[in-house]
Amino acid sequence: MRDYSRDHRWLSINTATVRKSGGVDLPLPDIIEACVRKGIRAISPWRDQVAAAGLANVSKLVRTHGLELSGYCRGGMFPAADAAGLKAARDDNRRAVDEASELNAACLVLVVGGLPGALQGRPAHKDIALSRTQVRDGIAELLDYAKQARMPLAIEPLHPMYAADRACINTLEQALDVCDALDPGKTGALGVAVDAYHVWWDPKLQEQIARAGKERLLAFHVCDWLTPTTDLLNDRGMMGDGVIDLPQMRGWVEAQGFAGYSEVEIFSTGNWWQRPHEEVLDTCIARHRTAV
Repeated sequence: MRDYSRDHRWLSINTATVRKSGGVDLPLPDIIEACVRKGIRAISPWRDQVAAAGLANVSKLVRTHGLELSGYCRGGMFPAADAAGLKAARDDNRRAVDEASELNAACLVLVVGGLPGALQGRPAHKDIALSRTQVRDGIAELLDYAKQARMPLAIEPLHPMYAADRACINTLEQALDVCDALDPGKTGALGVAVDAYHVWWDPKLQEQIARAGKERLLAFHVCDWLTPTTDLLNDRGMMGDGVIDLPQMRGWVEAQGFAGYSEVEIFSTGNWWQRPHEEVLDTCIARHRTAV
């Protein structure tokens, strides 16, 4: 394993982690400047933050500061109740590929979606098998477009608690089954994002990380699972504050040849988003060295 204790050269900040500072929205340019001051070399921004700041402006900032993007959040949300919805998802995902390409991201992360309308509390149906078929078909279509742009797609399996509304792909095994079906040659065009928060519990995790291999391990996200947790979405823990054995998981990933960034992604309405962003970044740096 790489020695993280000496510096934080392999730390990336998913910009959701400091989306707010002291409970107030923090613009993406401010996040970028703060990361640069801390010597952080990589980020993974969210599309809404990029849109608010302007794609051209963010692209210029990234290039000016020599930052890398460990990923771009996010594409996906493929399932829909009708043809118009499927077309809208297709068009939006193509825009996401274009944005990721402009920012020279390492990959476009896909949160695939669940039952259409479930996020709004109005699911159109209860056929999760249909949703999974639409996800596979949507990724297959997007893959052709992404290959032309040379933008790798990273399927991110989400914890089963999100199966209905955010992602009907919930294990690394499911994600890799899609990869095998759509990219059997392991070209590097389609792979997975391994997010510790979502997959730490999986008894097949080590086996499936080995199955993924270097070619399909496109991103590695870290935070911690708190017990008890107060919110299934917005109560992620800082590394070292919860129950996940992050060094073990990183060891499994690096044993396959993964040499990318450990990307800190924390949603924390009641804790970290209430703190000054400088404090949060300092804590991320310290825990990256000691707990990841």
